[in-house]
Amino acid sequence: MISRYTRPQMGRIWEDRNKYAKWLEVEIAACEAMAQEGIIPKQALENIKKKASFSVEKILAIEEETKHDVIAFLTNVAEYVGPDSRYIHLGLTSSDILDTSFALLLKEAIELIIEDARELADIIKIRAMEHRNTVMIGRSHGIHAEPITLGLKLAVWYSEMKRNLNRLENAKEVISYGKLSGAVGTFANIAPSVESITCKKLGLKPALISTQIIQRDRHAEFFSTLAILAGTLEKISIEIRHLQRTEVLEAEEPFSKGQKGSSAMPHKKNPIGSENITGLSRLVRSNCLAAMENMALWHERDISHSSVERIIGPDSTILIDFMLNRLAKILKGLVVHPERMIENLEKTKGLIFSQQILIRLAEKGIERQKAYVMVQRNAMKVWESGLDLKGLVLQDPEIREYLSEKEIQDVFDLDYHLKHVDTIFDRVFS
Repeated sequence: MISRYTRPQMGRIWEDRNKYAKWLEVEIAACEAMAQEGIIPKQALENIKKKASFSVEKILAIEEETKHDVIAFLTNVAEYVGPDSRYIHLGLTSSDILDTSFALLLKEAIELIIEDARELADIIKIRAMEHRNTVMIGRSHGIHAEPITLGLKLAVWYSEMKRNLNRLENAKEVISYGKLSGAVGTFANIAPSVESITCKKLGLKPALISTQIIQRDRHAEFFSTLAILAGTLEKISIEIRHLQRTEVLEAEEPFSKGQKGSSAMPHKKNPIGSENITGLSRLVRSNCLAAMENMALWHERDISHSSVERIIGPDSTILIDFMLNRLAKILKGLVVHPERMIENLEKTKGLIFSQQILIRLAEKGIERQKAYVMVQRNAMKVWESGLDLKGLVLQDPEIREYLSEKEIQDVFDLDYHLKHVDTIFDRVFS
């Protein structure tokens, strides 16, 4: 999915040219290591480094005949190098190149994703500071609960994005491992020192032990991290979609000049960006499941994981890149309606202050369950009649035995709910 919301670099990572370039990078690094260890002549190394190249079109043509991508690649490279090509891939198996280069590709991709995630977190922080004191109703089960601020909602997202950034950094470390240990991981035809030197040259670490492949728990963790990040992006997107509902309309996606919302209804402004993100997160999560299924392979290796990774590697990283950039654009231009937030907050005629009345009665020594019944009967009257809770409480003789008019008036003060906003912001953003 290459679009205006996806950085060109992410798409290029998964193009054939870059994939084969990574294969060649691994092969040359291995030749350098073998020359350093005295396994191949230094003159041969210089010739390989000077002449080694490839043609994507030729590799694909050769593969049509060989039905083996690495053999096709090596055949084409040999055409450029000549006789010294006999030292390329010496003692290695295909997975030494495939797994090590896949680590390089995933590392390159996640570095871009980390940049995207940092940018999104920065935008969330800016909007949180802007709306630190923008009062709105908090909801649980979709029902009005108690007052919060839009800034607090954004601060929750920021804190979660920071955790995502930590997970991404951990996933980058977990995936940054290579292997050059041969057909079943025993180093029968290549020395462990060559693996160590090669991986260091490539900016990777050597796997402590491998079979024919690097074990797929590493990849499962990588794609699980992307799935968790997708979950955060979906969570934010669903909230924006809810806030944009006509009945709520407290915030909405930016709607550009000339944009159309519906082919049939000219009045429509739909949260299509957030809906896209919601849908795409399902794909990223399903790819995570596929990565987990890849962990259990036959003996020292089978090929069932390979076809899966050729899809989920590009798809998941490109999708996450798209989602991060699209959500950043949405949040940067998010249209906020503070006046509508106050209007909605007041719709329930003071019901959102019911807990404060309960607390005040309990402080007066009334058994909590009794106090609950006293408050609830007035709250139910509000639901049924549309009368104001404050007025009903002021007229309730049983409650007035314990609470004065001033004490009741004080209960219905928004500032009571927001007195610790600055403390919360200090905890999140310090």
